[in-house]
Amino acid sequence: MENNEHHYGLMTAITMIVGICIGSGIFFKADDILRYTGGDVALGVVVLCLGAFSIIFGSLSLTELSVRTEKNGGLVGYFEDFISPEIASAFGWFQTFLYIPSINVVVSWAAGIYTLMMLGVTSTLERQILVGAVYLLLIYGMNYLSLRLGGNFQIITTYVKLIPLAGVALLGMFWQPDVALETSGQVATTNSSGWLWLAALAPTAFSYDGWPVATSITNEIKNPKRNMPLALIIGPTVVLTVYVLYFLGINRILGAEYILQVGDQAIYDVGRLLLGERGGAIILSFVVVSVLGVTNGLTIGNLRMPQALATKNMIPFAKEVGEVDMKKKLSKNSFYISLFFSIFWMLIHYLTQKMNLIPGGDISEIAIIFGYICYPVLYVKIIQMYWKKEVKSVFKGLLSPVLGVLGSLIIVLGGIISNPVSVSIFIGICFIVSLTGFIYYRKKTFGKRSFRD
Repeated sequence: MENNEHHYGLMTAITMIVGICIGSGIFFKADDILRYTGGDVALGVVVLCLGAFSIIFGSLSLTELSVRTEKNGGLVGYFEDFISPEIASAFGWFQTFLYIPSINVVVSWAAGIYTLMMLGVTSTLERQILVGAVYLLLIYGMNYLSLRLGGNFQIITTYVKLIPLAGVALLGMFWQPDVALETSGQVATTNSSGWLWLAALAPTAFSYDGWPVATSITNEIKNPKRNMPLALIIGPTVVLTVYVLYFLGINRILGAEYILQVGDQAIYDVGRLLLGERGGAIILSFVVVSVLGVTNGLTIGNLRMPQALATKNMIPFAKEVGEVDMKKKLSKNSFYISLFFSIFWMLIHYLTQKMNLIPGGDISEIAIIFGYICYPVLYVKIIQMYWKKEVKSVFKGLLSPVLGVLGSLIIVLGGIISNPVSVSIFIGICFIVSLTGFIYYRKKTFGKRSFRD
């Protein structure tokens, strides 16, 4: 049973995109970007803009699909309507069982880390995981109890997280330090000559990732054919603007050399510099709220994915999973499946961190790069629609999807350059999950061929 009631307005859709993209990444990736660009701030801005290609032009392109369908499942619905049900099932399995829950788990874990840091409690992996799991369960419970509560929480946390970002950006414009901050020792940077600086797109990709999840609530948005395209235009534009201004601001306040020296502690030091000894904890409180906003946005999307796949007969026990509780406006079984896979990935994340199976990384990296391999399939379809005169706009039908493809390719290339072996393994894992979804749907429909002409 498909839930077609419209619960959310334009502001919720925009804050889903802004709130999911702007999490902990931008606060703690400035040093990584500078390290890969050899401390070159201007080149760092170029990296941020290149990373934004994938969401700015990708989302602009997807507006052409969003106005032509109200299918549930977001990108899964787009694949179903414009590519094929088999490919939609493949992408749906990847997004539902791997992409969203693995990223959500890592973001919740980050909230646990920053909470312990803020409270001054000794941080161990077990404590980080425990606090992160509690946050995750509370967010799931809140969204199950009330759709409105989850939507309002998303709006509030989005505004709250913009406060420190806007503050650093604005202060950076007028900042005149009395004394230069001291650094000590050598700072390890990467030579930015040639194309090696493209590796900076790996940390940038995490900072921008998650925006497609917002499309999963398309069929629950009021006036979706008007509001979803607006959200897909406004949201990414806000994200890029905030990121660039924050990056310039923190570099002006602390200086690139100091940021490279202290690493992730940079935002904490900004807090102490501006607000005194307690300033670091105050800034971290904003960061925690920021991260919880990401968790909430991902949860809102993930709760509905099994239900969306069930309405399309793309998962086992589709009838039971697709049954909507009219009081909750949500499938209970969809909730349980989503929660189960979140707990499953939390356990996997704990084991990979404990055993150091992904040195210097985490399980969220498994899915991010593969997502950018999938999105160009939709962009190419939009280009085909332009040549068939189905899309009239040269900008949205040709220029935007071409730039979206280039943006995705740049991010994939950056990921491979940064860690060729791990990324290749991650892509293989994602392919296996997607292939399982493809085969399941193909068998379910007795091998009927359904690719669009």
